[in-house]
Amino acid sequence: AGSARAARCPNCEYVYDEAVGDPREGFAAGTPWSAVPDTWCCPDCGVREKLDFVPLGEPVSR
Repeated sequence: AGSARAARCPNCEYVYDEAVGDPREGFAAGTPWSAVPDTWCCPDCGVREKLDFVPLGEPVSR
């Protein structure tokens, strides 16, 4: 499984997109998801940590 290019918070639907990054969180555009610390929490709801995020753009298992 390749690394996700985007990931979504399962609580509030916030999406981290590598192409956009999240400048307000200190991640410049182009910052890979793998470079975001595992201890980072969702900036919108603060409920979920990185490990809870759902990868987007990967094949869905049937």
